Amino acid sequence: MPSLILLMIAGAAVAAWWNAARAAAERAERLGRDACAAADVQWLDQSVHATGVRLYRREDGWLGLERTFRFDYSHDGVERHSGRLVLRGDRLVSFVGPSSGAHVLPFERARRD
Repeated sequence: MPSLILLMIAGAAVAAWWNAARAAAERAERLGRDACAAADVQWLDQSVHATGVRLYRREDGWLGLERTFRFDYSHDGVERHSGRLVLRGDRLVSFVGPSSGAHVLPFERARRD
């Protein structure tokens, strides 16, 4: 009987972990898709990929999970660029990717006079 209770507790913990991970991935997907639409770039592969999970200390002193996701986008449909976003809970804390005012400019070296 005690082993059944422990198995049920472990199953509930796994289900809670899975549910939180899926919710974070869905939020990251929404944020990535919206950023690409706002910047008028093509969102590639129609998904985000989890690249990391780590613990962090929340403002209230408890431990929380920080999840990192990667997504791909293209300005011209030929070149592929990677974006990255970091969620703490459901809050976006870091974003690297297309922005609405950004345009790809060719690199020019500064001239020395």
